[in-house]
Amino acid sequence: MELELSRAYFPDGTNGELVEQDGGQLVCHTIELPWRGNQRNVSCIPEGRYELKKRYHEHYGWHLQVLDVPNRDWILIHPATDALTQLKGCIAPVSVLIGNGKGTASRIANERLKSLVYAAVEKEKVFLNIKTKKLS
Repeated sequence: MELELSRAYFPDGTNGELVEQDGGQLVCHTIELPWRGNQRNVSCIPEGRYELKKRYHEHYGWHLQVLDVPNRDWILIHPATDALTQLKGCIAPVSVLIGNGKGTASRIANERLKSLVYAAVEKEKVFLNIKTKKLS
């Protein structure tokens, strides 16, 4: 399965649209930190193609991990509504974008994304393709 994350970059956050590549169905929106040269804890990750993995943590439960990010580790996909105060380089699914790096109903969007990916990883590898959003 291939997912595509199209991003728009702003000084105070990165907003994205996450779609299934086969058919273009919108899964959710995303928020991330602004691009700051891939610096740990203060930047979103570079554009590219990454495998997603299902991961379990005793405290956080089941979530998604983004694998093989250059010069970074433990990049997760998890709920958050404000990139600058709640993220350290991870990706947060949101249902509605309300500003740069801000969104609402993140837990709902995260569950929708997890359901889709968890079903797919039982049968195939799942990849996330991150790119710049083309302006219409």
